[in-house]
Amino acid sequence: MESKKQYPIDRVTSPIQKFIHQSKSGGIVLGICVILALIFANSPWSDQYFQFFQNKIGLHLNGKPLLNYSILHWINDGLMAIFFFVLGLELKREIVGGELSNPRKALLPIGAALGGVIVPALIYIVMNPVGEASNGWGIPMATDIAFALGVLYLLGDKIPLSLKVFLTALAIVDDLVAVLVIAFFYTSDISMISLSIGLGFVFIMYVGNKMGVRNILFYAILGIVGVWTAFLLSGVHATIAAVLAAFTIPADMRIGESAYVIKIQNFMTKFKAIDPNDEIPQLTSDQFHALNEVRDNTNELIPPLQRLEHSMHPFVSFLIIPIFAFANAGISIAIDMDQLFSNNVASGVAIGLLVGKIIGVVGFTLLLVKLKVAAFPSGMNVKNLFGLGFLASIGFTMSLFITSLAFSDEEYMLQAKIGIFAASLIGGIIGYMILNSEKKE
Repeated sequence: MESKKQYPIDRVTSPIQKFIHQSKSGGIVLGICVILALIFANSPWSDQYFQFFQNKIGLHLNGKPLLNYSILHWINDGLMAIFFFVLGLELKREIVGGELSNPRKALLPIGAALGGVIVPALIYIVMNPVGEASNGWGIPMATDIAFALGVLYLLGDKIPLSLKVFLTALAIVDDLVAVLVIAFFYTSDISMISLSIGLGFVFIMYVGNKMGVRNILFYAILGIVGVWTAFLLSGVHATIAAVLAAFTIPADMRIGESAYVIKIQNFMTKFKAIDPNDEIPQLTSDQFHALNEVRDNTNELIPPLQRLEHSMHPFVSFLIIPIFAFANAGISIAIDMDQLFSNNVASGVAIGLLVGKIIGVVGFTLLLVKLKVAAFPSGMNVKNLFGLGFLASIGFTMSLFITSLAFSDEEYMLQAKIGIFAASLIGGIIGYMILNSEKKE
């Protein structure tokens, strides 16, 4: 068999592609960006670092500003909308044909996720019952799927696949709850006109799905120009628009797998029967036509939802989330301890994540098993369940995002970030140690 022709650029791109396709790579890049943010925030350039994200970018129409927001706002409402769009694609895929499509199998991770959001929120509310500080109850509810799975994949094949599937399903349900919390509790004054326009575009995308429109450009134009822009102007957080748009993307195969195999075999038979032209490095017109048919039929088989998710996932993991982390994770370590503990924001977040997640995830899971509502997946036991519970306390990305929505006071935001960092670091280390001590069967 003739090997693939190698070019000098392959020496650069091949290692990068290999790194990108490793499951733990997203967490590593995210961790590097967090460290860089902390370095810049505590360096002689800290003022420039913080000021940079306050610079405004926008349009002007007849001298009046239009969509004129700070860079930080564009990152949190613009780039993060792309993250939530991919999250919406993952949610729909899991509901349609993944772990959440089977009610019996889905009960345990759903129960664990609900426990993992209810108990941390209750702990925070008990510790911060009144005032602006009470707005942060949604912060300890979140689990960072990139960091949690990154730690889990560092353990390699020591961890059964069932545990990785369980944590993934748990984190996805957790994210769904976080999206609903943002939609209903962290939304500012609403413009019903803009919201109605946005929902109208969502309806058009839904109708397009039902009519069989599979052109991704159709959904991209309506989703960005219509849904996202209208929601941005409506007061409802724009990330909700991204999730709604994602749920309108077609998730079905247009041809069956058996029919696809027969068609491809026929086209490849035709392709092999065509006399090759080895004198020039190009395909003949007949070869080109045959391969075009293969490509078109392959696109008919692969649902647009999976095609989009597969193509956008590296973009989100290695660009969107790292940029968000670099912009939001910078905190000064020159902290006044009296100021830090002048209220219960930091401790409420930290205890909510570190204690609440463990009690919620482990407690609700054991309760469902004890009541025989669901059974442990193969390879799961109480010990590694505790390990997963600690990994679920890594609330980094989503917790930081909700912090930016919950507080306008810089002091509260700083305290919440410190609580998130402390709990995520401790939870990640303890979870890794517990799971690493498991004996491989």
